[in-house]
Amino acid sequence: MAKLSEDMKRALTIFISATIVFSTLAYVAVTPRPREQFFQIYVLGETKKAERYYPNNNPNIAVGQAVKWYVGVTNFMGSVQYVLIRVKLGNSTIKAPDDTYYAPSPGPVLSEFKRVLMNNETWEFLFTWVIREISANGEGIRPAVFEINGVRIQNSDVRASKGHNFRVFFELWTLDPQSESLVFGWRTAAERRVAWLQVWFNATGPPI
Repeated sequence: MAKLSEDMKRALTIFISATIVFSTLAYVAVTPRPREQFFQIYVLGETKKAERYYPNNNPNIAVGQAVKWYVGVTNFMGSVQYVLIRVKLGNSTIKAPDDTYYAPSPGPVLSEFKRVLMNNETWEFLFTWVIREISANGEGIRPAVFEINGVRIQNSDVRASKGHNFRVFFELWTLDPQSESLVFGWRTAAERRVAWLQVWFNATGPPI
């Protein structure tokens, strides 16, 4: 058998190396990258922009004063998804949702909105709320009755000193196919993620 010269050996080595590199580049070029799976959630003010979250830009909300927000969710999960927006009331001491431990806020639920979303579909809805009654005692001010999209809701727990620093939480929940139950956030093949928003307000304005 004929022996390869040193030049032939070097040329063959270079050829094999180039072939491996070319094959790797070609595989990367033709193989689509896995798409990130996620949801987008947002809250807009009355003009459908990230502004004017309060009437006259005043966060001191009066009894009987209507506040209009637009809440939206976009599905980028690559499949049909069942989603729920859970709306909760908090103050400065009630814990916000926890991104590290994927825990929802312990604040009381004011309202829920449910929808089946197609892939790449955005669901946007009007969220109108009014404080109908306020109760005050030594423990603070409590918005006793809310009206959300025309439905009256009792608040028996959440108070704040002088009516300052209330907040509304918007939590995104999804139907988990593994457990067949609603979970806060969502699961992908690689990780668990959550999404939530909050808007602060004061229940200090005079009645309208």
